[in-house]
Amino acid sequence: MTDFHLIVPEATLLGLACLVLLVDAFRSPRSTAATFWTAILAGLVVLGQIAAFVPEAPGIGFHGSFRLDVMGAVLKAFCVVLTLFSFFYTREYCEKRKVAMSEFYPLALFATLGMMLLISANSLLTVYLGLELLSLSLYALVAMNRDSAASSEAAMKYFVLGALASGMLLYGISMVYGVTGTIDLPELLTRATAAGDKRILVIFGLVFMVVGISFKLGVVPFHMWVPDVYQGAATPVTLFIGTAPKLAAFAMAVRVLVFGLSGLAAEWQQMLIVLCVLSMGVGNIVAIAQTNFKRMLAYSTIAHMGFLLLGILSANGKGYAASMFYSTVYSLMSMGAFGSIILLANERSESDQLSDLAGLAKRSPWFAFMVLVLVFSLAGVPPFAGFWAKWFVLKEVIAAGYVWLAGLAVFFSLIGGYYYLRVVKLMYFDQPEGRPAITASPDLKLVLSVNSLAVLALGLAPGILMSVCLSAMSYQP
Repeated sequence: MTDFHLIVPEATLLGLACLVLLVDAFRSPRSTAATFWTAILAGLVVLGQIAAFVPEAPGIGFHGSFRLDVMGAVLKAFCVVLTLFSFFYTREYCEKRKVAMSEFYPLALFATLGMMLLISANSLLTVYLGLELLSLSLYALVAMNRDSAASSEAAMKYFVLGALASGMLLYGISMVYGVTGTIDLPELLTRATAAGDKRILVIFGLVFMVVGISFKLGVVPFHMWVPDVYQGAATPVTLFIGTAPKLAAFAMAVRVLVFGLSGLAAEWQQMLIVLCVLSMGVGNIVAIAQTNFKRMLAYSTIAHMGFLLLGILSANGKGYAASMFYSTVYSLMSMGAFGSIILLANERSESDQLSDLAGLAKRSPWFAFMVLVLVFSLAGVPPFAGFWAKWFVLKEVIAAGYVWLAGLAVFFSLIGGYYYLRVVKLMYFDQPEGRPAITASPDLKLVLSVNSLAVLALGLAPGILMSVCLSAMSYQP
């Protein structure tokens, strides 16, 4: 109990998520407002506690299995904020499509709890527990639209492949534990380096652990679930999966590779180089052929995750901070992009085809500009936040001596610019052709505008977020 103060936000979130579940069970059948506002209140309470418990120095508790540090506090705060934003997008989607998705709110809160555990993991066991809590919640979210064959198929693929990836991660953990005799990350840092002639077995376990991390990030060749899940799931679920869990996956990679296995950096750097090149290449090239907006964003995600790994493979504090900046900015950009699909949706369809964007500038000039900001940022066009995210990562890759890799990343970014500019062309140069006017609640208009303007503001003043990321990574081993 002396360590309880370390997990106050997590314990509170667990209790409040159960409360949201009870409220949803006894709410009025005609309205989900009670569930929605209880979930919003839960998120705000937890966010306040995270801000109140930001540590001045790292705190270790529960026999070394939990670590509270600045990196964890910052990433948790961003995860909760993204979850709160997703609630507003979800409510708008449900009202437009005339569907009830009240289960989304408690499941998203339980998924957020899994993210928070994963972010503060200080042992391989806590990594696995946090990952499973997150994954099981996401499987249920994808399958939530029971009447949709595409949603059921996506959930089945996600579950089977996710179980396979979890098994590989667990097998890798068992291999590393068998050699080193510990699952605590700080102790593992010492023992893995001194493994001697058993080092090859530790590397063998590392391979399987990298597979598990790669699956959660959705990088090639472990990306097969991403396009189908993104397209098959309801748009609010896709929005949620494509944002906050990416921050947790980044934290998982840093905790395992940096805090636990940085002594094997030479080995995992080579693995990450292959994953980066394949992801940036496949993601950007295949995205060109897509006509479905959600599927195009799925391949875009694959390419962006390749960029995110570039900062980690530089194997230094500034590189990790650059990847943290990238993951945060990407989550904001991705949320706005999927939010624009919800903006276009109506009762008859999800409006997730690229052709549904045609003439958006004539139907709604303001929201066409908001989507323009998001698309240009995803493409890495200055002065938007996406440009600085790529700039910081590439700078650290070059400093680490991988000039050729940075050049390849720039080349693939130029390829990616094509399908992003196609969106701009559809919005500003094509005719609406009888498409309905944009209708949205004041809440959605405000949230989407804040989302897009935040991306623009971070592009104009990137130093603010970057200084936070550098401070957060200052306690890395």
